[in-house]
Amino acid sequence: MEVDSRRMRRFGNQRHTRTNTLLPLHAASYHHVPNNTISCWYCDYKISTFNKPLFHFGRRHARFLKVWFSIGVGFALSALLGVTLILLWELAKAFHLSGGGNKLGNLRNALLFGLPSLPSGSSLSLADAGYICISTIISVVVHEFGHAVAATSEGIQIEYVAIFIAVLFPGALVAFNDELLQTLPHWTSLSVYSAGIWHNAVCCAACGLTLFLLPMFLFPLYSSGHSPMVLDVPPTSPLSGFLAPGDVIVSVDNVPIRNAQEWLEVNTFTYNIKLHNVNISGHTGDTGVINRMKGYCVSSLMMEEGKITGLPENQYACPRELTAFVKVLCSNNVTLNDDQRKIDPSNKRSTIYCLNAKDVVRLDKCGDDWGLATTNGSCTCTQDEFCLAPVQEPGMVWVEITYSSTSPECSLHERKRLPASETSGLKETNCGGTFIFVGDAISMAHSIQLTSYQPRWGLKLAAYFPNLLEKILVWTFHVSLALAFLNTLPVYFLDGESILDATLAHFTSLSARKRKTVLRLCLIGGFLTSVIAFFQELL
Repeated sequence: MEVDSRRMRRFGNQRHTRTNTLLPLHAASYHHVPNNTISCWYCDYKISTFNKPLFHFGRRHARFLKVWFSIGVGFALSALLGVTLILLWELAKAFHLSGGGNKLGNLRNALLFGLPSLPSGSSLSLADAGYICISTIISVVVHEFGHAVAATSEGIQIEYVAIFIAVLFPGALVAFNDELLQTLPHWTSLSVYSAGIWHNAVCCAACGLTLFLLPMFLFPLYSSGHSPMVLDVPPTSPLSGFLAPGDVIVSVDNVPIRNAQEWLEVNTFTYNIKLHNVNISGHTGDTGVINRMKGYCVSSLMMEEGKITGLPENQYACPRELTAFVKVLCSNNVTLNDDQRKIDPSNKRSTIYCLNAKDVVRLDKCGDDWGLATTNGSCTCTQDEFCLAPVQEPGMVWVEITYSSTSPECSLHERKRLPASETSGLKETNCGGTFIFVGDAISMAHSIQLTSYQPRWGLKLAAYFPNLLEKILVWTFHVSLALAFLNTLPVYFLDGESILDATLAHFTSLSARKRKTVLRLCLIGGFLTSVIAFFQELL
């Protein structure tokens, strides 16, 4: 008997009409090789090798799988409701019926685009493109495996598995006889259509749990939780020449760094917070004195050697190898001299101190802006010292980075290394040290590749494996989440269409004609709202 098979499950989920023979549920067609399709806008490669294993697996574990995919139906319906609310919110924003919604917008962006956040001005690297390809393959396989197993658990025979390219978009599909599915209860259809979304959600949970437990899994071979290790410093990085592969980052602005994520978070925090304190125009009357800044206790003798006075306001000129410093004025500063206390408001001349930054970073720290590691928030120095802070241009921040080497000759010294704020020992042994970066700390932090894991046996190639695994897990989480979100949208050619159709059939008593009309209205509304939300992001 010839029938018209209406649906095929696929990533991209395009409706496809073809004529099939309704076969009984046996292995007669397991070895049937379908013809591949090639056209101007669509081509695919069909595989029937997996038909028999998938069918046997689904039938063997049918009782468990039916319960498993029933849970998936509940998740898919909840996701469909949540996505519908997001689309309605976007529609309200488009017509200025609601405002704000930054948190909801960020959630929508994360779900829709599925990409980890990137620093401003940066782009995806070639390695990131590779991770996206791998994670996309994993996510699509998980999605289609869900549809296939859900169908076979209900006794529906798989016709073939295919990889396709529609226009420029790649994807995959699992084809089965939809006419047979239509003869089964509506709940069965709903469980099959919801299986792909459900498996993508489970994939996200599995990736997140694996990332959380990764230190425990890698513990026999790798140590973690100490300091991140440098894997690569590209020539274009501003830290090229200062850090090398194998170096370990100890601290940033006296804040201990325990992993690669903290390296990004601390530098982002430093950049965002300290931009409010780098403008020298916020002085108290003397343009050589500033209110709040991280500084160093400099002796009066060193200050006299580098003192320059009489410069016009907000102009700071030092020789190329020296850095301009000014005095920090804090409420508890007890080292101000009489000249500072008697400020002449009409004085528009600056007093700066041109000092060698390499010598200054060895000194004791003062000031109340030393990131998260400030112990007393005091500008107090000894009686013959003053608290000086570096002059920074707007948009540029001063970051002090302490690092150490993991080379064998430094391993003995590493055990005796001084605290991060006392780096003279590091400098003397050439097994690490402290240097200053001035500029965009966020771009700087993203310009190098770090790993939170250090191999216990010192194999250099082994150091890359945890980072590779982390990247694949992170990208798979995001891509799988985006795939689940997209297939939940109530629009044409996606799983959301079939889920909505089966939901209306199962939970309502509408006639077939009315149900078809309601479905069409919902799909058109979902499509238009999705287009509006997409163009809002572009604009």
